[in-house]
Amino acid sequence: MISFRGDAHKIYLQLKNASNKGQSYKQMAGLVEIEEIKQFYHSIDSSTLKLIFYRMIKEKNGSGIVPVFVSSIPWFLFMFSNKLQDFLFQDGRFIWLIIFALLYFSILISSVILHFRERAWAAAHIEIIQDILKKRKDTDIA
Repeated sequence: MISFRGDAHKIYLQLKNASNKGQSYKQMAGLVEIEEIKQFYHSIDSSTLKLIFYRMIKEKNGSGIVPVFVSSIPWFLFMFSNKLQDFLFQDGRFIWLIIFALLYFSILISSVILHFRERAWAAAHIEIIQDILKKRKDTDIA
């Protein structure tokens, strides 16, 4: 079944399904993965964990460059549009327009998906690290 409600609702449906089958929640792949990340970060000392935290903040804030880069490609091509049209559409063929459009939109869609997935994972790592540091009583991070 295809659902467009997002990952949070999908997790809810997986939890509900596991509950109906009498299965343990801790066996779900998504929760196991988060638990492994959490356990790994617990094994790292606080000063190194703070450095990792800062790096994750950089990752979360810097991943927006991908959609900006991809969306700037048409503006770059627009500068050369007359010469580009003469070259691509000589003899009245529009196959190059179709190829360019398909290539451009596939790159754009995949980069936007990548952008939001990277930001979401960075946010998850940041939350895990903050929780660990708070439990260790290291409150000098924001």
